[in-house]
This record gives sequence, structure tokens and C-alpha cells, in this order.
Amino acid sequence: MYDYVLAHNPQLNPAQRQIVDLTHQKFPDAAGMQSAEEQGALLAFLVRLIGARHVVEVGTFTGFSALSMAQALPADGTLVACDISEEWTAYGREAWADAGVADRIDLRIAPALETLRAMPAEPHIDLAYLDADKGGYIAYWEELVPRLRPGGLIVADNVLYKGEVVNPAATGSALAIRAFNDHVQADARMEAVMLTVADGVTLARKR
Repeated sequence: MYDYVLAHNPQLNPAQRQIVDLTHQKFPDAAGMQSAEEQGALLAFLVRLIGARHVVEVGTFTGFSALSMAQALPADGTLVACDISEEWTAYGREAWADAGVADRIDLRIAPALETLRAMPAEPHIDLAYLDADKGGYIAYWEELVPRLRPGGLIVADNVLYKGEVVNPAATGSALAIRAFNDHVQADARMEAVMLTVADGVTLARKR
């Protein structure tokens, strides 16, 4: 069934395929942190759908999701990519350059909260993709929502956390995601839907 889904979604372009395969080769134990292949197509679709020009990504890893969104941006669009690893993002930098979109991606190596808090306070973000440490999701959300323009989107990954969110005795990241999901649902500033895409994706639109 999964192969069928991939076959009926936009196919990865050579730059996307290269970074996906390279991530699995270089970081086999961490490759699960990479967004699923179908999420690349979904993120690009959403960027185009809302005409996004200013995108923020919290959690970049080796750059697949940033590449997918940057390729969907207009030539003068900008994606601010937040991560703390020079090692992982070095592969992203190379992939972005090879794909000709490096000029659209502003990679900031620092704790994401520092990067977000240094951004203008007024609403200016069109789309934000949240795929980082699960314990930080609520804090990231609270920095992003005020900076999101009306009609803008937050896309949050791993909201099902391997199915562990249904466990009332969840601990660690699963517990953090449970708290985040409840936080999102209760936020009157946003309207959100949870989808069973990959490890669970929430799409939230600012009212």
C-alpha cells in the first residue's frame, strides 16, 4: 500500500532522491528523522497552495524537507532553516547548492528558540514546518503563532509519535507530543486538522 501511495504522488526529483538516499547511507541509525518521501510532496504542495514567500523550518537534519519547500518557493522566496548540527546540515547545504536553491535558504545554526525570538514580532511568516525535538514543540508553537500571518500555516510532524500518543502512560517524547496535541486543539487562534500521513501530521491555519 505504501508503494502504491508513493507511485501516485509526485516523484522525487534527482536532487531529492540523492539526499534521501545519501541520508540513509551516511546516517542509517538516524535516517528515521528525515521527513517521509510523501511529506516532501505535501510540503511543496502547501507552499504553492498558499503562495508562501516566507517559510520557517524548525529542525532541518540533512535538508530534504527544506529542499522540497525551497524548490516550491518563488525565486525571491526565503526559507529560514533552524538546526543545531553543522554535520547534518552540511549535506543539506550541498544538496541545496546542487539544486540551485541555496540562495533561498537561510540556514541558522543555533537553538531554534533563539532564532525564532530574534525574528520580527509582527506577523510575517506564511508557513512553518515543525520537525524538531518533541519537548520543544509547545515553545516553538508559541513563538511561531504570533509571527504567522492570518491564513498562514503551521505543519507539525510526528504528532502520532509511532502510535505511542494513545498510551495514557506515555513518557518522554510521546508524552510531550500528547501535551502538544492538546495545546494545539485548545488554541483558539488556530484551526487545525490531524492527518495520518507518515508518523502523523497536523496542519494548523491561523484564523
